[in-house]
Amino acid sequence: MQEILKQVKKIEIVTKQLVEGLISSNYHSIFKGQGIEFSEIRDYRPGDDVRAIDWKVTARFNRPFIKEFIEERDLSIYFVFDCSASGNFGNLVEKRRKAIELTATLMFSAMKNNDNIGLFMFTDNVEKFIPARKGRRHVLKLISSLISFKPNNKRTDIERSLSYVSNVIKKRSTIFIISDFYNQEFSKPIKILKKRHDIIALRVNDIRETEIPDVGLIQLEDEESGEQILVDTSDNLFRENYAKIINQEELRLSKLFNKHKVDTIKINTDSSYEIPLKQFFKIRQSRGIR
Repeated sequence: MQEILKQVKKIEIVTKQLVEGLISSNYHSIFKGQGIEFSEIRDYRPGDDVRAIDWKVTARFNRPFIKEFIEERDLSIYFVFDCSASGNFGNLVEKRRKAIELTATLMFSAMKNNDNIGLFMFTDNVEKFIPARKGRRHVLKLISSLISFKPNNKRTDIERSLSYVSNVIKKRSTIFIISDFYNQEFSKPIKILKKRHDIIALRVNDIRETEIPDVGLIQLEDEESGEQILVDTSDNLFRENYAKIINQEELRLSKLFNKHKVDTIKINTDSSYEIPLKQFFKIRQSRGIR
């Protein structure tokens, strides 16, 4: 337990500066509560969001009017974290370690915004669920769980796990899904979740999953199935075919997320996640997503 607490403290120190940066980058304006309450109808003013125009009133009085709303501030943020064995892989840093730091950064940001924060941990099913609550003690509990949790299963089933999440979360929430997403089909539950919630996919990958160097004969092992295979990495045709398979998978995932309008943040284990996170915030602000 002492070692886990040390790791939690270290993560908090590492992420502190970025958390402050995200909060100052209008975290509140990017993620909103479960709903909005109608306030009034008033004359349109230059700079108002045209999407708020009340066209019936505008047509009746022959000049533009907009609807004003008061935001209901009771935001719940859930993290759906992939604990399958593929997270053990990493050239320099394990994917799971990078994913935990990334998740902790967003949890601390949500905590500073006084949001409710919950956690699902899944493999081929949801193995652990911690309901959303507020407060520093709760966030530290979530991060400790991420560090110490030992899953029962090794394989991944995102479709089954997201279906479970969909049945549990009834109130509109922001949901971060953290996984590498490789070789998974989950179009149906994502479509259902997206209708009610704000969904962001956090893809954590390692360079050795996309590029195999020429190092001669090596034995590869699938972390989830335990299957082993001997390959000759000096074979140009092998490396070309592998790259082709990876490119096809990347294209498939890109189409899936685009189809359902799910924002994606891609993180590599060998680089900082600060830039991708800040770019994500900037893009959301520019699009006016609230």
